[in-house]
Amino acid sequence: MWSLAAPWAFALLPLPFLAVWLLPPRGATGGALRIPPSIAASLPADGGSRTHESLRAILPWLIWCALVFALTGPRIAIESPALPASGRDLVLALDFSGSMEKTDFDLDGKPAKRIDVVKKTAAGFVRRRAGDRVGLVVFAEKAYFAAAPTFDVEAVARAIEEAKIGISGKSTAISDGLGLALKRLAQSDAASRVVILLSDGVNNGGSVKPADAAALARQLGIKVHTIAMGKRDLETDRTDPDVVDSAALRIIAEASGGEAFRVKAAADLDAVARSIDAMEASAIDVPTALVFRDFWIWPALAALAASLFLLASRRQLA
Repeated sequence: MWSLAAPWAFALLPLPFLAVWLLPPRGATGGALRIPPSIAASLPADGGSRTHESLRAILPWLIWCALVFALTGPRIAIESPALPASGRDLVLALDFSGSMEKTDFDLDGKPAKRIDVVKKTAAGFVRRRAGDRVGLVVFAEKAYFAAAPTFDVEAVARAIEEAKIGISGKSTAISDGLGLALKRLAQSDAASRVVILLSDGVNNGGSVKPADAAALARQLGIKVHTIAMGKRDLETDRTDPDVVDSAALRIIAEASGGEAFRVKAAADLDAVARSIDAMEASAIDVPTALVFRDFWIWPALAALAASLFLLASRRQLA
């Protein structure tokens, strides 16, 4: 649908006519040149000259009309889907401790490190969260925000893929990672606030106990889904240092009203991501938005071209 951004600009059209009418006429600056008839007969007819003079006389008026039309802002309205919005703030808290470097998973039929499986699955999960404001917390010995909550899910997905093990230490401070995510979400006024916490170890760092972090989540009304990743559990094998404390993660999830998941293979992790997708539906229906495509540039370019032609023609006469 065509429209004008500033139709009032058409009021400027009469200005040159008013100027011609109100201002005194300029005095004649030319003169006549008398030449012998023999020379005059050899000169070309002036029909073309008169045509050029007429064109030069009308061009300034056409240029003015084109400029005024450009000022009115001709445009066309195009319906475009608006940014979906779920009203949810979601923070991923991912374990990047040293144990995530262990190669005991398969990815695309080949042995892979735990961290590579997590990166691929988590990045794909985030890219499907259009409409959510998503953030990323990375924790090991310490926790830090690798990506502040944003609607730019592609930027968060890239932050997951580019994160490195060792930046935040080698031990596992699960409660610190969760605590940092809760601290940011506590300031949010979103209708739904969710943390997805993934770890493959036992809380052996930080100053906060998992039970205290779970109590804080319940108090704040923030739902925490936990993912315990690893082949063996602390409950069944207390002698192996490379085990996951799935019981502690389950307590955190249950205390906050979330779900606890157990992952022993890459396929399990992908299934968990799909399950969370289903539980936390990402977007709500929103009306389309009107996006305007502007066309003022074309009359403006026409005015410029006509001005250059007029200037060149006057220089030839000079």
